Amino acid sequence: MKQSEVAVVGGGIIGSAVAYYLAKAGYQVDVLEAGEVGSGSTQAAAGMLGAHSEYKEFGTALYPFARISQKLYEEAEAAIHSLTGINIERRTGGLLKLVYTEEERASLIEMCALEGVTWLERASLADKTPGLAASVLGAVHMEEDVHVTPAIACSGFRSAAQVLGAGIHTYTRVEQIVKEAGHYQLRTSKGKWQAEHVVIASGVWSNAILQQTGLGSPIFPVKGECIAVTNTQAPLTCSLFHNQHYIVPRNNNELIIGATKVENDWTTEPTLGGIQTVMEKARQMLPGIDAMPFQRSWAGLRPQTFDGKPLIGEHPEMKGLFIAAGHQRNGILLAPATGKMIADLLCGNDVSEGWKEAFRVDRPYSNEEVLM
Repeated sequence: MKQSEVAVVGGGIIGSAVAYYLAKAGYQVDVLEAGEVGSGSTQAAAGMLGAHSEYKEFGTALYPFARISQKLYEEAEAAIHSLTGINIERRTGGLLKLVYTEEERASLIEMCALEGVTWLERASLADKTPGLAASVLGAVHMEEDVHVTPAIACSGFRSAAQVLGAGIHTYTRVEQIVKEAGHYQLRTSKGKWQAEHVVIASGVWSNAILQQTGLGSPIFPVKGECIAVTNTQAPLTCSLFHNQHYIVPRNNNELIIGATKVENDWTTEPTLGGIQTVMEKARQMLPGIDAMPFQRSWAGLRPQTFDGKPLIGEHPEMKGLFIAAGHQRNGILLAPATGKMIADLLCGNDVSEGWKEAFRVDRPYSNEEVLM
């Protein structure tokens, strides 16, 4: 029987970040991934680190958690490159939250008081981002809402964890977890595994194991469809964002365009209707995108909880079993903060009581809330 001090179930960017921070803290870690590392929702993401653009309620736990995660990316970027030589393609330039009406502008005034957030009039935008739709009145520039390339960032966390001693085991699906005599027995597609601690980080697929632990099925999928085109016009120096749709520039001259939001859809193939939707939203931001060569389309399943907050913490009745799942559309953004929080909880370090309460894994919910 194979043994681990900590077994991390799931090798997406959340599981890989958890493994990195645990290995950095000195734990002997093994990541058990059902497929290839980063092959699920991680590779489908655009990679925006949008603490300001995603979280409007600045007084809640999620906003400061997201801001901490942005800062941790700066540290992780340097550490990962030093350990592995991998550049996670953390691209600066920020994000423009586009405004089309005076009502939208009024709703964003409060945000402009935050550090690194400024209002840009249409005239300034024309110089900064040529080609914007004529209907854009202005934009809020969020300087620190930068982005990474998700698959490369995930590979960076995974590789750094390996350098620090973690084991990565692909095509190893965890089918059952049972606690016996102070440790956990994991039945996998490649045999039995024993671990002192377990972290469930399988995104939308975590429910199968959570059900076994008495937590039910608190996560449901929100399908997001995206396309990529080659930018043949003026370079885009920052991401464009409006009403949860975006255009994100990559270092290889691609533009990533997304995304739809289809709840409780488990299919991972993009639909014609979904592609039309993201194209129409893209035209409203950057009309010239119509003339750009089409590259590919895809879809991913965001792991959504009933209240929009992730599950991060220790199981209340199974000591040593931790959960890090349900990050919806912000798994890339929240990966470092999640990984560090799990490591701090396991190490017994101080963790914000507000975060522990906000993200507790046994928050009450009803089936109607999950299936809404």
